[in-house]
Amino acid sequence: MRILHTMLRVTDLQRSIQFYTDVLQMRLLRQKDYPEGKFTLAFLGYGDESENTVIELTHNWDTHSYDMGNAYGHIALEVDDVYRATDAIREHQGKITREAGPMNAGTTIIAFVEDPDGYAIELIGKKN
Repeated sequence: MRILHTMLRVTDLQRSIQFYTDVLQMRLLRQKDYPEGKFTLAFLGYGDESENTVIELTHNWDTHSYDMGNAYGHIALEVDDVYRATDAIREHQGKITREAGPMNAGTTIIAFVEDPDGYAIELIGKKN
């Protein structure tokens, strides 16, 4: 068994695709409209789905907002250098919600960013 993808519901598919491709440097792997169901799925990631876990963005055509709830945590991405990653995200007008620095009660360097729909994404420094 392996994890295939994490699904996020988004309100503006093109804005979300732009965030994940331009700001987080993922690739759009595939996208398909389902007219009878009135939704579109887009899969993004850092490598082929056959070998990598990816993110599925679901855009329900008739839904313009979602209640985030209080159970969602975050998506975590490993990066080589959290400080450089946050600088690059900031240059692409990405929203940094926690600046790069050591985690609470630890030494691992982390930061948090937010996607256009408010989903939290944690950046974790690669352990050497």
